[in-house]
Amino acid sequence: MYKQLIFPILSKFDPEDAHNFIFSFLKIIFRFPGAGLITKKIYSVQNKKLERTVFGLKFKNPVGLAAGLDKGAKLFEELACFGFGFIEIGTVTPKPQPGNDRPRLFRLKSDEALINRMGFNGEGVQAVVERLKKRSNYEVVIGGNIGKNKVTSNEEAVNDYEICFNELFPWVDYFVVNVSSPNTPGLRALQDKEPLTKLLCHLQKLNWQKDNPKPILLKIAPDLTNEQLDDIIEIIKNTKIDGVIATNTTIERGGLKISSAEIEKIGMGGLSGRPLMKRSTEVVRYLADKSGHSFPIIAAGGIHTSADAIEKIKAGATLVQIYTGFIYEGPALIKKINRAILSTEVV
Repeated sequence: MYKQLIFPILSKFDPEDAHNFIFSFLKIIFRFPGAGLITKKIYSVQNKKLERTVFGLKFKNPVGLAAGLDKGAKLFEELACFGFGFIEIGTVTPKPQPGNDRPRLFRLKSDEALINRMGFNGEGVQAVVERLKKRSNYEVVIGGNIGKNKVTSNEEAVNDYEICFNELFPWVDYFVVNVSSPNTPGLRALQDKEPLTKLLCHLQKLNWQKDNPKPILLKIAPDLTNEQLDDIIEIIKNTKIDGVIATNTTIERGGLKISSAEIEKIGMGGLSGRPLMKRSTEVVRYLADKSGHSFPIIAAGGIHTSADAIEKIKAGATLVQIYTGFIYEGPALIKKINRAILSTEVV
């Protein structure tokens, strides 16, 4: 029903307006007694064979929601009812910021893709913490994706990540260091070997000073060369972080069905969805093979079908995340992926 009826209606409206409407609508619906239980019954797949223990955390299934959809932790409990094994909130910045000017989110329906240049819009880490304090569902793992404010220079970026890390530490189960969004000027320069090593070493030092250190992951761009991916593998080994999310959105525009004139009209932003599937899988496979499967990989990028998810897992991913596929296919996609995992040899 979603793909045939709901999405075609939503797609007639501005993507960001549609997003905000859905969030408000779900907030209202889930206030009704039993709404959560009914949603779980429809969409969740309960099976011990789906459970995964990764970097010390127990996931009830390997299908997660990628960061970006619930930036401000406004709907993580409701979204969990749709059958996700984990929810990643953010990207969270220390201070509130409006993000880039609208329009900043675009549908490429012919390509089943999105282009966004949101720019880490959000209310800041304190607002997110206040919402996370009200968490009641501890069955679903919650990740905190952290970044820097636009006005913060790269030289001072470590301070922004430290603030978010310390403030979110009591309230999330794992962290993701986002240095790969193309929508904050200069951010991707932090993926270079020297600044990235410095940043991750600093966060690990803070982490090891805690009574209960938490997993720290790195989210990388799909646009890195093999030489840069080799650096990533070395950095993970040296800093002893817990894993990688591969991948964020791409700045590439090759092979799209949409006209070049339309792409030029849209302008800058990160591309997600089906066109990213092949490249993100290549990155997963390269990291897994070159590292000897020495660290967990969460695969994200272009997963629109259960077969896409299985392909990521066979390429070397331990867990998978969806975002654009969730928007185009609806919540039934989570159930389809979990059922496919149960019916294949990747269980």
